[in-house]
Amino acid sequence: MLTLLLLVIFVALVFEFVNGFHDTANSIATVVATKVLTPTQAVTLAALTNLVGALSGTAVAKTISSGLVDTNVVNLSSEVLICALMGAIIWNLITWALGLPSSSSHALIGGLCGAALAAGNNNPDVLIWSKTALVWTENKGLLWKVVIPMISSPVAGFTLGILIMGVLMAIISGMNTMGGAMERMVRPKWINKVFGKAQLLSAGYMGFAHGSNDAQKTMGIIALAIFAANGAGTLDQLPQWAEFLKPDGGEKDIDNWIVFTCALVMAIGTSVGGWRIIRTLGHKMVKLHPIHGFAAETSSATILVAAAHFGMPVSTTHSISTAIMGVGFAKNPHTLKLSVIERIIWAWVLTIPAAGGVAWIMVKLIFWLH
Repeated sequence: MLTLLLLVIFVALVFEFVNGFHDTANSIATVVATKVLTPTQAVTLAALTNLVGALSGTAVAKTISSGLVDTNVVNLSSEVLICALMGAIIWNLITWALGLPSSSSHALIGGLCGAALAAGNNNPDVLIWSKTALVWTENKGLLWKVVIPMISSPVAGFTLGILIMGVLMAIISGMNTMGGAMERMVRPKWINKVFGKAQLLSAGYMGFAHGSNDAQKTMGIIALAIFAANGAGTLDQLPQWAEFLKPDGGEKDIDNWIVFTCALVMAIGTSVGGWRIIRTLGHKMVKLHPIHGFAAETSSATILVAAAHFGMPVSTTHSISTAIMGVGFAKNPHTLKLSVIERIIWAWVLTIPAAGGVAWIMVKLIFWLH
């Protein structure tokens, strides 16, 4: 039914909005914590750069729409997709209320997998576990697009954070031994001033990277819903006002109106902000100065942009959290607050099964009511 398809699109955009304010903290926590920008200025920068990043490509969207669930095995009806989205939304709101920087990406993936399994009577074949291609970047499935990036991106974030911070510290130390003008240039006041300006660039880079990865996930869900509706004949006789819903291509194609709508909604959600999570990331894990914020944002954004290029729906939360940890470790391993880090790790571990479990229960409940 057309009404159900429109409801899927609406709920998907609600998720995109929630994703925007839930993950705003990932883009701006460091630049706020270092006092380079006020929260309002940082949110504005994040919203604009998220918008630009969301318009930069569709590789991640194509992974969500065609690389995780086998639509030849299970019928992803509008009701099933609504349950998938609700599973992600509910988990996002729970973690937001608790101030935990959990992954919206993994919440969505968990919701999609849980709903698909419930709709397919728990048949594991409904999920694409692993499909290899001649070129590794074209591999499909949960192993290549979710599991490996879920493990490798936090490791990469932590490692890159240490490396970039270590290089910066080595440069400053070298300048300090030269004496004279060089020594005066590396005084704390000068360093904070220089990296305060540099952090404007790294914060913008982080916002762009977040948009280039996270916004595309909802694009993939909407494209998946439209493709399924088209296959079921729902779009055969559309009223004139709804002609825009007809897909322009196949399952892997993401129409322009989907891209622009999702980008705009995420930017609006970002402008609302997520101050609870900002406090956790920016203040509770480790005390940050502009040089640390620059290193963490640059590390995280680089990982996200690379992952988006290869169509990997990597968690912004994982990459920025571990980058901050890496920077803090390079600064002084004893400054890391392990109790906060432990809570964050538990949120990571629970996200996919929790969101998937909610979606699974909702699908089963709908089928039972029918």
